[in-house]
Amino acid sequence: MTDLEKVSHVSSESEQHPITTDGVISGYEELKAVPSTARSCIVLMGCFCGLFCTQGYGYTWGIYLEYYNKHVFINEMDALSWIGSTWLAMAVILGPVYGFVVYKVGYTWLLVGAVVCNTVALMMASVSDQIWQLMLTQGVLAGFAASLVWFPCISAPQQYFTKRRGMAVGIALSGSGLGGLVMSNVVEAINSTLGVRWSLRIVGFICLAMLTFAATVVRPLHPPPPRQLSQSFDLKPFRNVQFCLLFAIQFVGNFAFNVPSGYLPSYIGYLGMDNWVAANVTIGVGGLMIVGKIGAGVLSDYIGRANMCTICTAMTGVVFFALWLPATSEGMIWAFACSFGLFGGGFMVMVPTVLVQCVGIEDVESSNGLLFFAWFFGGLFGSPICAALINIEGGHAHYSYAIIYGGTLMVFGGCLAWTVRVIRAGWNPLIKA
Repeated sequence: MTDLEKVSHVSSESEQHPITTDGVISGYEELKAVPSTARSCIVLMGCFCGLFCTQGYGYTWGIYLEYYNKHVFINEMDALSWIGSTWLAMAVILGPVYGFVVYKVGYTWLLVGAVVCNTVALMMASVSDQIWQLMLTQGVLAGFAASLVWFPCISAPQQYFTKRRGMAVGIALSGSGLGGLVMSNVVEAINSTLGVRWSLRIVGFICLAMLTFAATVVRPLHPPPPRQLSQSFDLKPFRNVQFCLLFAIQFVGNFAFNVPSGYLPSYIGYLGMDNWVAANVTIGVGGLMIVGKIGAGVLSDYIGRANMCTICTAMTGVVFFALWLPATSEGMIWAFACSFGLFGGGFMVMVPTVLVQCVGIEDVESSNGLLFFAWFFGGLFGSPICAALINIEGGHAHYSYAIIYGGTLMVFGGCLAWTVRVIRAGWNPLIKA
């Protein structure tokens, strides 16, 4: 193919990958970033495993919270909620300096650090008998380990896949859903037989094996560009209106998104249902999130990533009002759990997928760090806010307040996602964007 033909070939794909001056990926950038299929799949498998164990463990916090509140630290829900919120905040703490850190130490040493931190955290948690000790182990240290895993494992698929980027990111993120499905079952079974201490140890060994594999195979496609520490706090992406909107979606969305994962199990207990119902519902949410993440990723490659982001974000909020708020039976709980799993999984995968279109592949490392740092505030304060709303009148729990709070924020996030879509392609909803 001649140089002129190459230029023509790139131009013919401009509708799918438009060339603009505001950071959108160009056709040439896509063509130069194509690795071998085998290498791509191995890296993707490593990302899947890394997110399986760290994020999968995160999804089990609702089960640990219910167990601690009933059997270990009786009626200490407000204090215990800070452990989960600390984990969520620490899981994105690396965001603002991620570009600098990955340039200095690389993916491998980040993941090796995660192996050490996560193993120490869960083993030390298994011998803890005070809430502050669990805060340091299950909250701070395990959360920091998750941060070391999250950013490499979310960035690598964006680099290795081009035409099916949405599907690739969906597969990687489905590891968190499958991890939640498997680990929720493991944790509930071991809690009820061997006790919470052994459940933490066994989960720790599972994470040790899977994180070791991830540290062995996950590599960046190209060496990250040189970056000084001062550049890690560069606010340049905020000059891009689309990035600002995506940041806002992540900010409000994380306050809302963790309401079900943190409080759906305790809500089921509040309704008087068996503990295994809570465990099975958590497993169901994790399983449907796998379908939602992969399905949304695949569909987005056909109907447009911004379109799919809008649908998933808005519908995640709608099901709070339509299915969870009136839920008083196991059937309604399952209806909400399934719907939340599908649309919530799509929400998780579509925001980072749209990001690449908005900022360009060359800036994806630093932009990912800033984007996911938006989760810090919702992670740290979201769960305590929910606990305060639920216990606002003392002895009588008011879960409806937390449900309305979460649903409202998520619907607002859907409006922001629609704004991104309008900026990219106008008001016609039938145009791929």
